[in-house]
Amino acid sequence: MTFRSEVYALVRRIPRGHVATYGQVAVLVGRARSARAVGGAMRSCPDDVPWHRVVNSQGRISRRRQGSGMLTQRIRLEQEGVALRLGRVPLARFQWEPTRADLPRRRRPRRH
Repeated sequence: MTFRSEVYALVRRIPRGHVATYGQVAVLVGRARSARAVGGAMRSCPDDVPWHRVVNSQGRISRRRQGSGMLTQRIRLEQEGVALRLGRVPLARFQWEPTRADLPRRRRPRRH
């Protein structure tokens, strides 16, 4: 499984009304130092990936190259009940706290 496909699989598990940060997604897929790569994956994700549920470490919506992306993200979050305050998602209230069952199973390296 590629890094991007792992990211997309995890982001699909974020429930409505919750968000995760780029860094959180990176940690959960086993690549703790790859928050920027998660952002890159979100820029070109398939339509069925709820990209709008991923925000930066301060709970802010990151700037997008496409003009209306930030507004679209805000609208989608608000439609799911995520209230922004002063342009930020209050992470203490809305950040996803996955259980073990929420996480994709990791392949273990084979022993020789």
